[in-house]
Amino acid sequence: MSPADRDEISLSFLPKSGSDPVEWRISDELVDYETALAEMDDRVERIISGKAREQVWLLEHPPLYTAGTRAEDTDLVAPDRFPVYKTKRGGQHTYHGPGQRVAYLMLDLKRRKQDVRAFVAAVESWLISSLWHYHIRGERREDRVGVWVQRPEKGAVTEDKIAAIGIRLRRWVTFHGISFNVEPELEHFSGIVPCGVTDHGVTSLVDLGIPVSMAENDMILRAEFEKVFGPVVSADTD
Repeated sequence: MSPADRDEISLSFLPKSGSDPVEWRISDELVDYETALAEMDDRVERIISGKAREQVWLLEHPPLYTAGTRAEDTDLVAPDRFPVYKTKRGGQHTYHGPGQRVAYLMLDLKRRKQDVRAFVAAVESWLISSLWHYHIRGERREDRVGVWVQRPEKGAVTEDKIAAIGIRLRRWVTFHGISFNVEPELEHFSGIVPCGVTDHGVTSLVDLGIPVSMAENDMILRAEFEKVFGPVVSADTD
């Protein structure tokens, strides 16, 4: 049984009976950040109007930093290293780049459960269950959004973040989403204070000794997503 399975909170966000499956889209090439935002914005509007089904879009970005709605300017340590984009998602500064799986979650909570905090907990549960496939214990923290891994080899109380979450809603449709570190260049996180947290670090599957491809990890993410959020159907690969 995974750590997520033992969680006392009800984390099921299955859709109402008769709902269409979620479209599961994967882009194989790096996607420009502004292009992704425009496509995501358009998709959210079409979901709201009933013209498109829900979608999870998996992609990688070129190296860049993003600043969420609570970002502090002082947390941008190296502003000239990569492009910096101000976003409307929650959270603070984060890094995106090759080797990191970004998943934009465009889900209609009116078809599921209209509870934002429970939705974030469900997303954390999805990621924690995915990590358990590698026998990695991911953990949530009450004071820090995201998924964390204890690193006793670095110190008794040291923890590293392996997945970040930044969500926004429009008329109960979610957008933005998660970033899951498979094999990004971890040194690139040094240009920011990731998520405003100074006393913990950042890690990845490869940093933890798990040599896995992006495609292999996508299969695990998909299987665990369906357990929490319901069935998906593949879109054409970009």
